[in-house]
Amino acid sequence: MNLFFIIIIIVLVLEFALNLVANLLNLKALRIELPSALEGIYKPEDYRNSQEYTRASTRFYLVVNTFSLFLLLLFWFTGGFNYLDQIVRVWGFPFIVNGVLYIGILMVGYSLLMFPFSIYATFVIEERFGFNKTTAKLFFLDRIKGMVLTVLLGGPLLAGILLFFEYTGPYAWLYCWLIVIIFSLIMQFVAPVWIMPLFNKFTPMESGELKEAILSYARSVDFPVRNIFVMDGSKRSSRSNAFFTGIGRNKRIALFDTLIEKHTVPELVAVLAHEIGHYKKKHILQGMIISILHTGLLFFLLSVFLDNSGLYKAFYMEQQSIYSGLLFFSLLYAPIELLLSLVMQVISRKHEYQADKFAADTIGEPWSLVDALKKLSATNLSNLTPHPFYVFLNYTHPPLLQRISILQSYQA
Repeated sequence: MNLFFIIIIIVLVLEFALNLVANLLNLKALRIELPSALEGIYKPEDYRNSQEYTRASTRFYLVVNTFSLFLLLLFWFTGGFNYLDQIVRVWGFPFIVNGVLYIGILMVGYSLLMFPFSIYATFVIEERFGFNKTTAKLFFLDRIKGMVLTVLLGGPLLAGILLFFEYTGPYAWLYCWLIVIIFSLIMQFVAPVWIMPLFNKFTPMESGELKEAILSYARSVDFPVRNIFVMDGSKRSSRSNAFFTGIGRNKRIALFDTLIEKHTVPELVAVLAHEIGHYKKKHILQGMIISILHTGLLFFLLSVFLDNSGLYKAFYMEQQSIYSGLLFFSLLYAPIELLLSLVMQVISRKHEYQADKFAADTIGEPWSLVDALKKLSATNLSNLTPHPFYVFLNYTHPPLLQRISILQSYQA
């Protein structure tokens, strides 16, 4: 039997099983008793809601994940990849156009089949637990904008990758690596100014106590910031968040309007101190470097396997093509991707602790950040007792109770 076929099947089933076990353990880890650290923040009914939300979202995820795997296997085993390839080739376009069309059709087809799940998640689950604020019109507009951006940005990038692999020989992977790096860096400048405003309104923060407190703190830690914005997150969800984005002159801090509404000035400064901590501790730079190295490894390994006929035979292909090879390699690469993601999540959780400590040290006390994290958890109905295995597989942030415990130790 084809070795690539065996490897990919084993990986798909193993990854599915790992996620299934982790989610079932996570549900079993739910506790009736409210953790004492959250008393006074979580009302009993809110805590019950958080558990029900975890159950509902987990069950939904398992259904979606099962359907997605079934869809892939069905399309694969019925020869769908080869059938679509033969259709696209009959149209007689140049190979680059064929490649963009082939991958584009698969993406659109998959998106359409998964679209009902997106609707259900937003308008049933999120609605049931009070998160959804989006309208049907806005929901569909978001999807249309996303598709247009994918075509305008992803289409040329994909075409360039296909072009390099077709014409530049053994160093194609290196050229592709470079153009993806350049594309990613450009997006760091472009996204905050031109892309993100297509989906949300970013209003410069008005002068007042909050802005002065933020600017005063930024000056105290030598963090030059010109732009502080309020994002209208409330038009889609009641969830709260804050983030730091962009590089160079386009660097900006953004706070959800829902966050400002529910938190005090000291708490908001503490949240931003945490985000600035990531910058000052060079976590953002480290993340970019790791991402660049990861992309280089991806393209190098792609170049190794792209001409291997066994990979195409595993998917019943009559003819080899670069564009189908890209897809098949992504499935073959899955175990490496899984291992790298686990390592990255360990690093990310470590970075979160470091950013928490930076915030606690620079604002002079940890209590404002502790209170902010508690309120964010209550607002977002976070699971307070996630299973360690689920955390290991999925969490980029440490569980709330662990963060609170360590923050409180700084004051001891």
